[in-house]
Amino acid sequence: MAQHAAQPTATTPALPTKLPIGAIVPWAVFFGILMLVLLYFVGAEQGATSVVSGEDVHEWVHDARHLLGFPCH
Repeated sequence: MAQHAAQPTATTPALPTKLPIGAIVPWAVFFGILMLVLLYFVGAEQGATSVVSGEDVHEWVHDARHLLGFPCH
């Protein structure tokens, strides 16, 4: 019984896709602002600069505060 092997073919090297910087910047700014807002609500949403009154946000993100190293007690 004869066995056939695949013949090697000439391939061109894979080149990385070029992304225009103008397409990346708006998304980077959006996610950067989103991360800052989330960090504010997890880390600093209580006290004089509180957006939501009371301890609601603090209790919702209590474990995340401990995970990120924020003191809350």
